[in-house]
Amino acid sequence: MLTILGPQHRFCDGLSRRGFLKIGGLALGGLSMADIFRAETQAGIGSSKKAVINIFLSGGPPHQDMVDLKPTAPSDIRGEFNPIATNVPGIDICEHLPLLARMMDKFAVIRSVVGSEGRHAAFQCMTGWPVTNQPQGGWPSMGSAISKLLGPTAPDAPAFVGLSPAMKTSTWADPGQPGFLGFAHAPFKPTAEGKADMILNGITLDRLHDRQALRASVDRFRRDADASGQMEGLDAATRQAFGVLTSSRLAEALDLSREPKEIQDRYGYGSPEPAGYGDAGPLLNTYFLTARRLVEAGARCVSLAYGRWDWHGKPHGTTFENAREHLPMLDQGITALVEDLHQRGLDKDVSVLIWGEFGRTPKINANGGRDHWPPVSCALLAGGGMRTGQVIGSTDRDAAYALDRPIHFQEIYATLYHRLGIDVHTATVTDLNGRPHYLVDHRAPIRELI
Repeated sequence: MLTILGPQHRFCDGLSRRGFLKIGGLALGGLSMADIFRAETQAGIGSSKKAVINIFLSGGPPHQDMVDLKPTAPSDIRGEFNPIATNVPGIDICEHLPLLARMMDKFAVIRSVVGSEGRHAAFQCMTGWPVTNQPQGGWPSMGSAISKLLGPTAPDAPAFVGLSPAMKTSTWADPGQPGFLGFAHAPFKPTAEGKADMILNGITLDRLHDRQALRASVDRFRRDADASGQMEGLDAATRQAFGVLTSSRLAEALDLSREPKEIQDRYGYGSPEPAGYGDAGPLLNTYFLTARRLVEAGARCVSLAYGRWDWHGKPHGTTFENAREHLPMLDQGITALVEDLHQRGLDKDVSVLIWGEFGRTPKINANGGRDHWPPVSCALLAGGGMRTGQVIGSTDRDAAYALDRPIHFQEIYATLYHRLGIDVHTATVTDLNGRPHYLVDHRAPIRELI
Protein backbone atom coordinates (compact mmCIF):
# COMPACT_ATOMS: atom_id res chain seq x y z
CA MET A 1 0.00 0.00 0.00
CA LEU A 2 1.25 3.48 -0.83
CA THR A 3 0.57 5.52 2.32
CA ILE A 4 0.84 9.28 2.84
CA LEU A 5 0.54 10.17 6.48
CA GLY A 6 -1.73 12.83 7.89
CA PRO A 7 -5.13 13.63 9.43
CA GLN A 8 -8.42 12.84 7.73
CA HIS A 9 -10.06 15.58 5.66
CA ARG A 10 -12.53 15.53 2.82
CA PHE A 11 -12.21 16.67 -0.77
CA CYS A 12 -14.84 18.98 -2.23
CA ASP A 13 -16.35 16.00 -4.07
CA GLY A 14 -16.89 14.09 -0.82
CA LEU A 15 -13.93 11.72 -1.06
CA SER A 16 -11.81 11.68 2.07
CA ARG A 17 -8.08 12.01 1.46
CA ARG A 18 -7.50 9.07 3.76
CA GLY A 19 -9.94 6.92 1.80
CA PHE A 20 -8.34 8.07 -1.45
CA LEU A 21 -4.84 7.23 -0.32
CA LYS A 22 -5.84 3.81 0.99
CA ILE A 23 -6.58 2.79 -2.59
CA GLY A 24 -2.91 1.88 -2.81
CA GLY A 25 -3.60 -1.02 -0.47
CA LEU A 26 -5.69 -2.93 -2.99
CA ALA A 27 -4.18 -6.03 -4.56
CA LEU A 28 -2.75 -5.00 -7.91
CA GLY A 29 -2.85 -6.38 -11.43
CA GLY A 30 -1.99 -4.83 -14.77
CA LEU A 31 0.78 -3.82 -17.13
CA SER A 32 3.24 -1.00 -17.61
CA MET A 33 2.32 1.64 -20.18
CA ALA A 34 4.78 0.24 -22.70
CA ASP A 35 3.49 -3.30 -22.19
CA ILE A 36 -0.11 -2.16 -22.60
CA PHE A 37 0.58 -0.38 -25.88
CA ARG A 38 2.67 -3.29 -27.20
CA ALA A 39 0.05 -5.90 -26.28
CA GLU A 40 -2.85 -3.92 -27.71
CA THR A 41 -0.96 -3.27 -30.94
CA GLN A 42 -0.14 -6.98 -31.30
CA ALA A 43 -3.75 -7.95 -30.59
CA GLY A 44 -5.17 -5.31 -32.94
CA ILE A 45 -7.22 -3.81 -30.12
CA GLY A 46 -5.81 -0.28 -29.97
CA SER A 47 -8.18 1.95 -28.02
CA SER A 48 -10.86 -0.74 -27.68
CA LYS A 49 -13.13 -0.45 -24.65
CA LYS A 50 -14.15 -4.10 -24.69
CA ALA A 51 -14.48 -5.77 -21.28
CA VAL A 52 -16.04 -8.70 -19.41
CA ILE A 53 -18.07 -8.89 -16.18
CA ASN A 54 -17.99 -12.44 -14.77
CA ILE A 55 -20.71 -13.04 -12.15
CA PHE A 56 -20.17 -16.25 -10.19
CA LEU A 57 -23.12 -17.79 -8.33
CA SER A 58 -21.04 -19.68 -5.80
CA GLY A 59 -22.27 -23.06 -4.65
CA GLY A 60 -24.12 -24.20 -7.78
CA PRO A 61 -27.43 -22.54 -8.75
CA PRO A 62 -30.44 -24.80 -9.48
CA HIS A 63 -30.83 -24.63 -13.26
CA GLN A 64 -34.22 -26.37 -13.22
CA ASP A 65 -35.61 -23.75 -10.80
CA MET A 66 -34.31 -20.76 -12.77
CA VAL A 67 -34.15 -21.01 -16.55
CA ASP A 68 -34.87 -24.67 -17.37
CA LEU A 69 -38.12 -25.49 -15.58
CA LYS A 70 -39.79 -28.83 -16.28
CA PRO A 71 -43.47 -28.32 -15.42
CA THR A 72 -44.54 -31.73 -16.76
CA ALA A 73 -41.98 -33.70 -14.73
CA PRO A 74 -43.00 -35.56 -11.53
CA SER A 75 -43.47 -33.31 -8.47
CA ASP A 76 -40.26 -34.49 -6.79
CA ILE A 77 -38.35 -33.26 -9.83
CA ARG A 78 -40.22 -30.19 -11.11
CA GLY A 79 -40.17 -28.39 -7.75
CA GLU A 80 -42.41 -25.62 -6.44
CA PHE A 81 -41.96 -22.88 -9.03
CA ASN A 82 -43.95 -22.18 -12.16
CA PRO A 83 -42.64 -20.98 -15.52
CA ILE A 84 -43.65 -17.59 -16.92
CA ALA A 85 -43.49 -16.32 -20.48
CA THR A 86 -40.82 -13.82 -21.48
CA ASN A 87 -40.77 -11.07 -24.10
CA VAL A 88 -39.23 -13.61 -26.50
CA PRO A 89 -41.93 -16.02 -27.71
CA GLY A 90 -41.21 -19.60 -26.77
CA ILE A 91 -38.81 -18.84 -23.90
CA ASP A 92 -40.12 -19.45 -20.37
CA ILE A 93 -38.23 -18.90 -17.11
CA CYS A 94 -38.94 -18.97 -13.37
CA GLU A 95 -41.78 -16.87 -11.97
CA HIS A 96 -39.32 -15.29 -9.50
CA LEU A 97 -37.37 -13.66 -12.36
CA PRO A 98 -40.04 -11.29 -13.72
CA LEU A 99 -37.65 -8.45 -14.62
CA LEU A 100 -35.48 -10.83 -16.60
CA ALA A 101 -38.60 -12.13 -18.36
CA ARG A 102 -39.42 -8.61 -19.54
CA MET A 103 -36.01 -8.14 -21.15
CA MET A 104 -35.10 -11.66 -22.25
CA ASP A 105 -34.35 -10.21 -25.70
CA LYS A 106 -31.16 -8.78 -24.15
CA PHE A 107 -30.01 -12.14 -22.70
CA ALA A 108 -29.00 -15.51 -24.09
CA VAL A 109 -29.70 -18.64 -22.03
CA ILE A 110 -27.50 -21.71 -22.24
CA ARG A 111 -29.34 -24.69 -20.78
CA SER A 112 -26.74 -27.31 -21.60
CA VAL A 113 -23.43 -26.32 -19.97
CA VAL A 114 -21.20 -29.40 -19.59
CA GLY A 115 -17.64 -30.14 -18.51
CA SER A 116 -17.84 -29.39 -14.79
CA GLU A 117 -15.37 -31.21 -12.54
CA GLY A 118 -17.95 -31.11 -9.75
CA ARG A 119 -15.69 -29.20 -7.36
CA HIS A 120 -17.08 -26.65 -4.91
CA ALA A 121 -14.77 -23.91 -6.13
CA ALA A 122 -14.67 -20.86 -8.36
CA PHE A 123 -11.57 -22.16 -10.16
CA GLN A 124 -13.21 -23.58 -13.26
CA CYS A 125 -15.56 -20.62 -13.68
CA MET A 126 -12.63 -18.21 -13.35
CA THR A 127 -10.07 -20.03 -15.50
CA GLY A 128 -12.08 -22.24 -17.83
CA TRP A 129 -9.71 -25.11 -16.92
CA PRO A 130 -9.99 -28.10 -14.57
CA VAL A 131 -7.98 -28.18 -11.36
CA THR A 132 -6.21 -31.40 -12.36
CA ASN A 133 -3.06 -31.54 -14.51
CA GLN A 134 -2.18 -27.86 -14.24
CA PRO A 135 1.11 -26.49 -15.57
CA GLN A 136 3.72 -25.29 -13.08
CA GLY A 137 2.41 -22.19 -11.31
CA GLY A 138 -1.21 -23.04 -12.09
CA TRP A 139 -3.64 -21.86 -14.74
CA PRO A 140 -4.26 -18.10 -14.77
CA SER A 141 -7.80 -16.83 -14.45
CA MET A 142 -9.46 -15.20 -17.44
CA GLY A 143 -8.92 -11.76 -15.92
CA SER A 144 -5.21 -12.42 -15.53
CA ALA A 145 -4.90 -13.62 -19.13
CA ILE A 146 -6.75 -10.51 -20.31
CA SER A 147 -4.46 -8.35 -18.17
CA LYS A 148 -1.43 -9.96 -19.78
CA LEU A 149 -2.68 -9.79 -23.37
CA LEU A 150 -4.58 -6.51 -23.40
CA GLY A 151 -4.08 -4.51 -20.22
CA PRO A 152 -6.70 -1.99 -19.09
CA THR A 153 -8.58 0.31 -21.44
CA ALA A 154 -7.11 3.25 -19.52
CA PRO A 155 -3.46 3.27 -18.37
CA ASP A 156 -4.24 4.45 -14.83
CA ALA A 157 -6.81 1.73 -14.11
CA PRO A 158 -6.31 -1.92 -13.13
CA ALA A 159 -6.95 -4.41 -15.93
CA PHE A 160 -8.51 -7.03 -13.63
CA VAL A 161 -10.65 -6.30 -10.56
CA GLY A 162 -12.08 -8.91 -8.18
CA LEU A 163 -15.07 -7.82 -6.11
CA SER A 164 -15.69 -11.15 -4.42
CA PRO A 165 -16.24 -10.91 -0.67
CA ALA A 166 -14.14 -12.67 1.93
CA MET A 167 -15.63 -16.07 2.80
CA LYS A 168 -14.56 -18.83 5.16
CA THR A 169 -14.45 -21.25 2.26
CA SER A 170 -12.61 -18.74 0.12
CA THR A 171 -12.15 -20.93 -2.94
CA TRP A 172 -15.88 -20.80 -3.50
CA ALA A 173 -15.85 -17.10 -4.24
CA ASP A 174 -12.23 -16.41 -5.17
CA PRO A 175 -12.25 -13.91 -8.06
CA GLY A 176 -9.36 -15.69 -9.73
CA GLN A 177 -5.64 -16.14 -9.35
CA PRO A 178 -2.86 -15.12 -11.75
CA GLY A 179 -1.34 -18.61 -11.88
CA PHE A 180 1.88 -18.77 -13.85
CA LEU A 181 1.41 -15.18 -15.10
CA GLY A 182 2.47 -13.85 -11.69
CA PHE A 183 1.49 -11.14 -9.26
CA ALA A 184 1.53 -8.32 -11.83
CA HIS A 185 -1.63 -9.85 -13.31
CA ALA A 186 -3.41 -10.73 -10.06
CA PRO A 187 -6.88 -9.24 -9.50
CA PHE A 188 -7.07 -5.83 -7.91
CA LYS A 189 -9.16 -6.57 -4.78
CA PRO A 190 -10.87 -3.67 -3.03
CA THR A 191 -11.42 -5.91 0.02
CA ALA A 192 -7.80 -7.08 0.25
CA GLU A 193 -5.98 -6.83 3.57
CA GLY A 194 -2.49 -7.33 4.88
CA LYS A 195 -0.57 -5.56 2.13
CA ALA A 196 2.77 -4.05 3.10
CA ASP A 197 2.97 -0.28 3.40
CA MET A 198 5.34 1.91 1.46
CA ILE A 199 5.68 5.31 3.10
CA LEU A 200 6.49 8.50 1.20
CA ASN A 201 8.60 10.11 3.91
CA GLY A 202 8.15 13.82 4.43
CA ILE A 203 4.84 14.15 2.61
CA THR A 204 1.84 14.61 4.87
CA LEU A 205 -1.73 15.55 4.23
CA ASP A 206 -1.22 18.77 6.17
CA ARG A 207 1.01 19.89 3.31
CA LEU A 208 -1.38 18.76 0.63
CA HIS A 209 -4.44 21.02 0.67
CA ASP A 210 -6.23 19.61 -2.35
CA ARG A 211 -6.08 16.79 -4.85
CA GLN A 212 -4.05 18.76 -7.35
CA ALA A 213 -1.32 19.31 -4.78
CA LEU A 214 -1.35 15.62 -3.94
CA ARG A 215 -0.89 14.65 -7.56
CA ALA A 216 1.87 17.17 -8.07
CA SER A 217 3.76 15.92 -5.02
CA VAL A 218 3.60 12.30 -6.14
CA ASP A 219 4.58 13.34 -9.67
CA ARG A 220 7.69 15.02 -8.27
CA PHE A 221 8.46 11.84 -6.32
CA ARG A 222 8.17 9.81 -9.50
CA ARG A 223 10.40 12.16 -11.47
CA ASP A 224 13.03 12.11 -8.72
CA ALA A 225 12.86 8.31 -8.61
CA ASP A 226 13.21 8.09 -12.36
CA ALA A 227 16.23 10.36 -12.35
CA SER A 228 17.99 8.17 -9.82
CA GLY A 229 17.06 4.95 -11.62
CA GLN A 230 14.86 3.70 -8.79
CA MET A 231 11.74 3.46 -10.95
CA GLU A 232 13.46 0.94 -13.17
CA GLY A 233 13.56 -1.42 -10.22
CA LEU A 234 9.83 -1.25 -9.51
CA ASP A 235 7.72 -4.10 -10.85
CA ALA A 236 4.59 -3.73 -12.93
CA ALA A 237 2.32 -3.88 -9.88
CA THR A 238 4.07 -0.96 -8.18
CA ARG A 239 3.97 1.13 -11.35
CA GLN A 240 0.26 0.43 -11.51
CA ALA A 241 -0.09 1.65 -7.91
CA PHE A 242 1.51 4.98 -8.79
CA GLY A 243 -0.80 5.36 -11.77
CA VAL A 244 -3.90 4.64 -9.70
CA LEU A 245 -2.81 6.99 -6.93
CA THR A 246 -2.10 9.93 -9.19
CA SER A 247 -5.31 9.74 -11.20
CA SER A 248 -7.88 8.77 -8.52
CA ARG A 249 -9.75 6.98 -11.32
CA LEU A 250 -10.25 3.83 -9.24
CA ALA A 251 -11.25 5.71 -6.11
CA GLU A 252 -13.93 7.53 -8.04
CA ALA A 253 -15.18 4.34 -9.69
CA LEU A 254 -15.60 2.71 -6.28
CA ASP A 255 -17.48 5.73 -4.91
CA LEU A 256 -21.11 4.82 -5.60
CA SER A 257 -22.35 8.08 -4.08
CA ARG A 258 -21.47 9.66 -7.42
CA GLU A 259 -24.36 7.78 -9.01
CA PRO A 260 -27.85 9.36 -9.02
CA LYS A 261 -30.06 7.83 -6.38
CA GLU A 262 -32.52 6.60 -8.97
CA ILE A 263 -29.74 4.54 -10.57
CA GLN A 264 -28.70 3.11 -7.20
CA ASP A 265 -32.31 2.26 -6.44
CA ARG A 266 -32.72 0.55 -9.80
CA TYR A 267 -29.84 -1.80 -9.04
CA GLY A 268 -31.03 -2.30 -5.48
CA TYR A 269 -28.80 -2.77 -2.50
CA GLY A 270 -29.21 -6.43 -1.68
CA SER A 271 -28.12 -7.57 1.74
CA PRO A 272 -24.70 -7.21 3.40
CA GLU A 273 -25.53 -10.15 5.64
CA PRO A 274 -24.36 -13.65 4.71
CA ALA A 275 -26.82 -15.23 2.31
CA GLY A 276 -28.05 -18.71 3.13
CA TYR A 277 -25.95 -20.06 5.99
CA GLY A 278 -22.49 -20.86 7.33
CA ASP A 279 -19.67 -19.44 5.24
CA ALA A 280 -21.98 -17.83 2.70
CA GLY A 281 -21.26 -14.62 0.86
CA PRO A 282 -23.60 -11.62 0.94
CA LEU A 283 -26.14 -10.68 -1.72
CA LEU A 284 -24.59 -7.32 -2.55
CA ASN A 285 -26.35 -5.72 -5.50
CA THR A 286 -23.99 -2.78 -5.16
CA TYR A 287 -21.36 -5.05 -6.73
CA PHE A 288 -23.25 -4.94 -10.03
CA LEU A 289 -23.21 -1.15 -10.11
CA THR A 290 -19.56 -1.09 -9.04
CA ALA A 291 -18.71 -3.50 -11.87
CA ARG A 292 -20.30 -1.18 -14.44
CA ARG A 293 -18.41 1.80 -13.05
CA LEU A 294 -15.13 -0.13 -13.09
CA VAL A 295 -15.37 -1.13 -16.75
CA GLU A 296 -16.22 2.48 -17.58
CA ALA A 297 -13.10 3.52 -15.64
CA GLY A 298 -10.87 1.20 -17.68
CA ALA A 299 -11.00 -2.31 -16.21
CA ARG A 300 -11.00 -5.09 -18.80
CA CYS A 301 -12.35 -7.82 -16.52
CA VAL A 302 -14.40 -7.57 -13.33
CA SER A 303 -15.28 -10.77 -11.50
CA LEU A 304 -17.60 -11.04 -8.52
CA ALA A 305 -19.37 -13.65 -6.41
CA TYR A 306 -23.01 -13.26 -5.53
CA GLY A 307 -24.65 -15.09 -2.63
CA ARG A 308 -24.42 -18.77 -1.84
CA TRP A 309 -26.44 -21.22 -3.91
CA ASP A 310 -25.54 -24.52 -2.19
CA TRP A 311 -28.99 -25.49 -0.97
CA HIS A 312 -29.14 -29.07 0.27
CA GLY A 313 -32.25 -28.42 2.36
CA LYS A 314 -33.17 -28.36 6.03
CA PRO A 315 -32.06 -27.30 8.60
CA HIS A 316 -30.64 -24.50 6.44
CA GLY A 317 -33.76 -23.96 4.38
CA THR A 318 -35.09 -25.79 1.38
CA THR A 319 -33.94 -24.98 -2.13
CA PHE A 320 -37.20 -23.14 -2.69
CA GLU A 321 -37.07 -21.11 0.54
CA ASN A 322 -33.58 -19.92 -0.31
CA ALA A 323 -34.44 -19.31 -3.96
CA ARG A 324 -37.34 -17.06 -2.96
CA GLU A 325 -34.75 -14.82 -1.28
CA HIS A 326 -31.97 -15.05 -3.87
CA LEU A 327 -33.77 -14.98 -7.19
CA PRO A 328 -35.61 -11.63 -6.86
CA MET A 329 -32.41 -9.84 -5.80
CA LEU A 330 -30.40 -11.45 -8.59
CA ASP A 331 -33.22 -10.57 -10.97
CA GLN A 332 -33.05 -6.91 -9.99
CA GLY A 333 -29.26 -6.69 -10.09
CA ILE A 334 -28.50 -8.36 -13.41
CA THR A 335 -31.34 -6.67 -15.30
CA ALA A 336 -30.30 -3.25 -13.97
CA LEU A 337 -26.72 -3.93 -15.06
CA VAL A 338 -27.62 -5.02 -18.58
CA GLU A 339 -30.20 -2.25 -18.99
CA ASP A 340 -27.60 0.27 -17.81
CA LEU A 341 -25.00 -1.01 -20.29
CA HIS A 342 -27.49 -0.63 -23.14
CA GLN A 343 -28.51 2.87 -22.08
CA ARG A 344 -24.86 3.94 -21.90
CA GLY A 345 -24.00 2.47 -25.28
CA LEU A 346 -21.75 -0.18 -23.73
CA ASP A 347 -23.76 -3.22 -24.78
CA LYS A 348 -21.57 -3.89 -27.83
CA ASP A 349 -18.35 -3.69 -25.80
CA VAL A 350 -19.06 -5.19 -22.37
CA SER A 351 -19.92 -8.90 -22.13
CA VAL A 352 -21.74 -10.20 -19.04
CA LEU A 353 -21.64 -13.82 -17.89
CA ILE A 354 -23.73 -15.30 -15.02
CA TRP A 355 -23.14 -18.94 -13.98
CA GLY A 356 -22.04 -21.36 -11.25
CA GLU A 357 -19.67 -24.30 -10.90
CA PHE A 358 -22.32 -26.99 -11.53
CA GLY A 359 -26.07 -27.63 -11.53
CA ARG A 360 -28.32 -29.34 -8.99
CA THR A 361 -29.84 -32.82 -8.86
CA PRO A 362 -33.09 -33.40 -10.72
CA LYS A 363 -34.61 -35.22 -7.76
CA ILE A 364 -35.37 -33.20 -4.63
CA ASN A 365 -33.92 -34.88 -1.55
CA ALA A 366 -35.74 -35.76 1.67
CA ASN A 367 -34.72 -32.41 3.22
CA GLY A 368 -36.30 -30.35 0.47
CA GLY A 369 -33.02 -29.53 -1.26
CA ARG A 370 -31.17 -30.36 -4.43
CA ASP A 371 -27.65 -31.77 -4.23
CA HIS A 372 -24.60 -31.29 -6.47
CA TRP A 373 -25.03 -32.24 -10.13
CA PRO A 374 -21.97 -31.81 -12.41
CA PRO A 375 -23.42 -33.36 -15.62
CA VAL A 376 -25.26 -30.18 -16.68
CA SER A 377 -25.81 -26.60 -15.58
CA CYS A 378 -26.88 -23.28 -17.06
CA ALA A 379 -25.45 -19.87 -17.92
CA LEU A 380 -26.77 -16.45 -18.91
CA LEU A 381 -24.89 -14.14 -21.27
CA ALA A 382 -25.57 -10.57 -22.33
CA GLY A 383 -23.91 -7.64 -24.06
CA GLY A 384 -20.64 -7.89 -25.94
CA GLY A 385 -22.42 -7.52 -29.27
CA MET A 386 -23.61 -11.12 -28.90
CA ARG A 387 -26.81 -12.41 -30.50
CA THR A 388 -29.22 -12.49 -27.57
CA GLY A 389 -32.91 -13.29 -27.21
CA GLN A 390 -32.35 -17.02 -27.66
CA VAL A 391 -31.93 -20.30 -25.82
CA ILE A 392 -28.98 -22.52 -26.70
CA GLY A 393 -29.12 -26.22 -25.89
CA SER A 394 -31.67 -28.30 -24.06
CA THR A 395 -31.87 -31.02 -21.42
CA ASP A 396 -33.92 -34.17 -21.08
CA ARG A 397 -37.30 -34.36 -19.32
CA ASP A 398 -35.72 -34.22 -15.85
CA ALA A 399 -33.08 -31.55 -16.61
CA ALA A 400 -30.49 -34.20 -15.82
CA TYR A 401 -28.40 -34.37 -18.99
CA ALA A 402 -27.76 -32.28 -22.07
CA LEU A 403 -30.07 -33.48 -24.80
CA ASP A 404 -29.19 -31.05 -27.55
CA ARG A 405 -26.15 -28.84 -28.24
CA PRO A 406 -23.97 -29.42 -25.16
CA ILE A 407 -21.81 -26.33 -24.50
CA HIS A 408 -18.49 -26.84 -22.73
CA PHE A 409 -17.09 -24.38 -20.16
CA GLN A 410 -14.25 -23.59 -22.54
CA GLU A 411 -16.61 -22.78 -25.41
CA ILE A 412 -18.07 -20.05 -23.23
CA TYR A 413 -14.57 -18.80 -22.53
CA ALA A 414 -13.67 -18.92 -26.21
CA THR A 415 -16.74 -16.78 -26.92
CA LEU A 416 -15.79 -14.16 -24.33
CA TYR A 417 -12.20 -13.97 -25.58
CA HIS A 418 -13.53 -13.63 -29.12
CA ARG A 419 -15.73 -10.69 -28.11
CA LEU A 420 -12.63 -9.02 -26.64
CA GLY A 421 -10.88 -9.33 -30.00
CA ILE A 422 -8.60 -12.18 -28.92
CA ASP A 423 -8.17 -15.05 -31.39
CA VAL A 424 -8.19 -18.22 -29.28
CA HIS A 425 -6.68 -20.18 -32.17
CA THR A 426 -3.48 -18.13 -32.09
CA ALA A 427 -3.21 -16.24 -28.76
CA THR A 428 -1.01 -17.84 -26.09
CA VAL A 429 0.36 -17.11 -22.64
CA THR A 430 3.72 -18.42 -21.48
CA ASP A 431 4.21 -20.48 -18.33
CA LEU A 432 7.13 -20.46 -15.87
CA ASN A 433 9.12 -22.84 -18.07
CA GLY A 434 8.75 -20.66 -21.13
CA ARG A 435 6.18 -22.94 -22.69
CA PRO A 436 3.27 -21.22 -24.51
CA HIS A 437 -0.29 -22.29 -23.73
CA TYR A 438 -3.47 -21.60 -25.67
CA LEU A 439 -6.25 -19.89 -23.73
CA VAL A 440 -8.66 -22.79 -24.33
CA ASP A 441 -8.15 -26.40 -25.32
CA HIS A 442 -9.11 -26.49 -29.02
CA ARG A 443 -12.54 -25.00 -28.45
CA ALA A 444 -14.28 -22.54 -30.77
CA PRO A 445 -16.60 -19.63 -29.88
CA ILE A 446 -20.29 -20.48 -29.71
CA ARG A 447 -21.51 -19.94 -33.27
CA GLU A 448 -25.07 -19.06 -32.24
CA LEU A 449 -23.81 -16.06 -30.25
CA ILE A 450 -21.40 -14.57 -32.78
